[in-house]
Amino acid sequence: MRQGMRQSVGVLSILLLIGLVVASWLMAGTVPALVYYGLQLIHPRWFLVSAFLLTGLVSVLLGTAFGSAGTIGLALMIMARGAGVDEHWAAGAIISGAYVGDRCSPMSSSAHLVATLTSTDIYQNLRQMVITGWGALLLSVGIYTLASLRHPLSVVDNPLIDQIPTAFSVHPVTLLPAAVLVALTLLRVPVWLTLGLSLGSAIALAWMIQAQPPLRVLQTLILGLHLPSDHPLSDIFQGGGLLAMGRVCAIVAVSTALAGLLSGMGTFRPLSQGLSRWSGQRGLFGSMVVTGALTSAFGCTQTIAILLTQQIALPLYHRTQVRPEQLAVDIENSAVVLAPLVPWNIAGLVPATVLLTDAGWIPYGVYLYLLPLLNWLWRRPIRQTPMEKSIEACSQPSPSATLSP
Repeated sequence: MRQGMRQSVGVLSILLLIGLVVASWLMAGTVPALVYYGLQLIHPRWFLVSAFLLTGLVSVLLGTAFGSAGTIGLALMIMARGAGVDEHWAAGAIISGAYVGDRCSPMSSSAHLVATLTSTDIYQNLRQMVITGWGALLLSVGIYTLASLRHPLSVVDNPLIDQIPTAFSVHPVTLLPAAVLVALTLLRVPVWLTLGLSLGSAIALAWMIQAQPPLRVLQTLILGLHLPSDHPLSDIFQGGGLLAMGRVCAIVAVSTALAGLLSGMGTFRPLSQGLSRWSGQRGLFGSMVVTGALTSAFGCTQTIAILLTQQIALPLYHRTQVRPEQLAVDIENSAVVLAPLVPWNIAGLVPATVLLTDAGWIPYGVYLYLLPLLNWLWRRPIRQTPMEKSIEACSQPSPSATLSP
């Protein structure tokens, strides 16, 4: 348990900083500006593919599927309902896009958790996630493009475009915190400094552009942004802050401690031995997909699915001498994206609830299926090392050992 708690300390500090950044982006008008300009790019004929790409872009910047679904996702869902688009197709495109960034954003809590658990570099992991994810992304774009032709928007009027400027000062300069994040990430500036500079620029914009007094800025950073309950945008632009991220940190800390305790008790040893029956890297990743699906169903949260998958798979990856970076990417391509496909897992349940839809969206979340499927198909088998062969031979019981005395 102590090892699990120590392992979570590094990621908890990053999560708290991310909570501050999200609140500052909302307060500075960065998130409202992203939604405002994004909605104007929507073409009625290409709504579903636009919803997927636009939500994906916002999620890469925000790093959270929940936040992306609750901002740009909810705005797109309102458009879809008002224009006669099938709500399950719309929700599938939105939630799929939300997990593009939840998987591979420098702001993603799950990406930082995976990097911490595997002792790998977050930027190296992001690079590998882009490489292993482009095929699923392109194929998803193709599928949603075809679906867009069958489910176009019947009307293009969106009241949100008129409502956002009444609550926030919308100006291209309010996109500065997002630009800082993207630029410093591409330059591979340390995550702490990247998030800190983005936070600082957002606080400056909140004071100078949005005319927020210092006390209100401090309150929002701690409690998150909350518009008046009767405001038409109160359900879309809300959240962030230390308090909201503190709940996430509590879940991560408890889950990590529990996973460490179970690992120390040897609970995962039989499962790890079962995974060893798969040979070669293609079988290795296939076992990761099965493990990720089972832990997602059992754990009911993405965090627990990540932790359990890492604990179960780690001995096998060590035994087959696979690099920690490969383990990190395999977790991202399995447990992280499979969790929302489980109807009772909050990874998919919360975004669906925010979008006011049901589990009927799951068959249409094609990116979440294609990513693990294509990675399994593309993975080349590898030969067993001499050490692995000898260990496997020693682990097999001799015929005489199975005979009764």
